[in-house]
Parts: sequence; C-alpha cells; structure tokens
Amino acid sequence: MYGSLDISTSGMIAQRTRLDVISANIANKGAILDAEGNYNPFRRRMAMLAPGNPDATSARGRQLGVQVKEIALDQSPFRLKYDPTNPHADDQGYIRQPNIDTTTEQIDAMEAVRAYEANVAAAEAHKSMLSQGLRLLA
Repeated sequence: MYGSLDISTSGMIAQRTRLDVISANIANKGAILDAEGNYNPFRRRMAMLAPGNPDATSARGRQLGVQVKEIALDQSPFRLKYDPTNPHADDQGYIRQPNIDTTTEQIDAMEAVRAYEANVAAAEAHKSMLSQGLRLLA
C-alpha cells in the first residue's frame, strides 16, 4: 500500500543528496589546497543514481524507487590559470584549478530542485488518493 510513498521518498532523498553534492562543488570552486594544506585542486563530485531503494518498507518498494549509488569524481581535466607568481605554478606559469563550472552546477541544481518538487507532488497526490479512499469506506 505504501510502495508509491516509498518511491517518492527515495526520489526526494536522492535529490537532496544531489543538491548537497552540488553545493559542495560550488563552495569548493576555488579550492586548490587539500585539508592538510597540500597543493591538490578540488575535483568535482557527481551523485550517481541507480534504481532500487534498499530502505523501502515494502518488498515492491525496494525494487522500485531510486538511490544514490555513489559519489563519483569527475575525471575531466582541471582548468588552467596563468599565474606565474603563484608558488604552485608549473614551468609555464600555470596552476591547476578545480574542474567546476558554476553555470553547469546551477543548471544541475535547478534540475534537482524540480525533480524534488515532482516527488513531493507525487507523494501529495498519493496521500490525497488514500484519504479519498478512506472517506469512501467510512
């Protein structure tokens, strides 16, 4: 009976996680040093979604829905910035900067928000149908 709610809930959780990853990417757009202070530019992360929901309350719900399978690193090349005065510059005067494009991140965030809203609407519709069904029985 609650399979549809499990599906919508799994979608909301997945999109929330996706938004967390996008926020971290934007926050680290200029980070070229790691936590220990070593030169190691931040690499963009991506939430990889997969079918199924292992946390669902029903067997059917576990087969349906969506989950975040992993947070993967984007292997695209780093951006290069010419800064010969930087102590981390290479022989030609370039430093590697995170491979994060703010526009792409904003578009991904808008898509995640719309998907989250769609899951909320589906859950509300399901709850409304259950409520109507219970009123018919009463």
